[in-house]
Amino acid sequence: MCNVHVNIYFLIEMTDTEDTLKVEERKKIINGQYKCFEKMNRDQPYNKSGPYCNRTWDGWLCWDDTPAGTYTSQNCPNYFPDFDSTEKVTKYCDETGNWFRHPETNRTWSNYTLCIAHTKDKLKMAYILYYMAIVGHALSIVSLLISLAIFFYFRSLSCQRITLHKNLFCSYVLNSAFTIVNLITVVNNPKVVQRNPIGCKVLHFFHMYMLGCNYFWMLCEGIYLHTLIVVAVFAEEQHLHWYYLLGWGFPLVPASIHAVARKKYFDDNCWMSVDTHLLYVVHGPIMAALLVNLFFLLNIVRVLVTKLRDTHRAESNMYMKAVRATLILVPLLGIQFVIFPWRPENRLAGEIYDYIMHILMNYQGLLVATIFCFFNGEVQGTLKRQWMQYKTQWGQRRREHCSTRSTSYTATSITEVPAFMYQHDCNSEHLNGKQTEDSELVALKTGETYA
Repeated sequence: MCNVHVNIYFLIEMTDTEDTLKVEERKKIINGQYKCFEKMNRDQPYNKSGPYCNRTWDGWLCWDDTPAGTYTSQNCPNYFPDFDSTEKVTKYCDETGNWFRHPETNRTWSNYTLCIAHTKDKLKMAYILYYMAIVGHALSIVSLLISLAIFFYFRSLSCQRITLHKNLFCSYVLNSAFTIVNLITVVNNPKVVQRNPIGCKVLHFFHMYMLGCNYFWMLCEGIYLHTLIVVAVFAEEQHLHWYYLLGWGFPLVPASIHAVARKKYFDDNCWMSVDTHLLYVVHGPIMAALLVNLFFLLNIVRVLVTKLRDTHRAESNMYMKAVRATLILVPLLGIQFVIFPWRPENRLAGEIYDYIMHILMNYQGLLVATIFCFFNGEVQGTLKRQWMQYKTQWGQRRREHCSTRSTSYTATSITEVPAFMYQHDCNSEHLNGKQTEDSELVALKTGETYA
């Protein structure tokens, strides 16, 4: 799920005015050339009939033996920030078995034009995705903090399940906070990435840790419901220290292993690259947690449908609502780990894919707060009761205030001030025990006196 942030960084870096070939890029090219020559020596000779073009290194990419009269292609290299690695480089082997030569230079030529064909459009899209991420995580933080305030303020909502919700929300708040800091200070700052300070790697470690906490607290939600409904048969109390250990403690293990392995085997600048299988150290346990959670939730639904249809109907409906909320979130929050490897190669489809994935990744906190808090029946009922209580108290204070002002007004209107010059705020209320008609008579009498 970090690939979009990395793409944003590389596209934003195109605005940098430094030399195109930096030390890191030269290293990549030399490494690619070395691997190409190794591959050419290792591969078997071409054994098909007819003319063909010999395997070659064109200066940036390695090309295999190719039959005459055919095009061959591969993805653009990632040496340069303005190269789009999702686009294709093509090379033509003519009918005589020679690689195509450019008519102007008379040198063998590979077509790299598509690598930078849509650079401006993709830079614009990168900035859109960047600000979408900022806004999404900011909205998530605001909605989650409101939800936490509701959970902490209303003691009637205090229970073990709400305690799990609080921890889940806290993990999302911290994850969104680390993500925003990472986007602003690292992703949008190529000079920081070039300096490669230890702070950006520490930030990446905490980002990976909080990402794991998000999904393992979702797993805690599933385990709690499964234990409550299937194992303990509606038991009221569970020992939550195991949930704290799983939700906050276990994600430290894959995050730490990933950090150590990244430092030893793939120590790129600020650990921005996603071209490494080491990310599965973090993503693998998350995918496992999602699968286990899905199993638990399906088993809960099975139990509720088969065993609680006729008995304990009220309880089954209550638990079914909680299960339904969690069951909705599991596939939504885990979909990026399922379809992550299959980004469409088509440019338009790829852009649509990026927008959808950005919404799913960066608005997760808002989604969680909406489903678990704002759409929660208990929360809605508590807020309605509090609102009705507030309205009742406010109305009572207003009536008392109006009654006090009316008493004062009656005495003053007879002795000092004409009644028709007095603005009364409570026309529909009784005035010192008299109806509105009586007050008009008092006003007339007072008028006569002053006349």
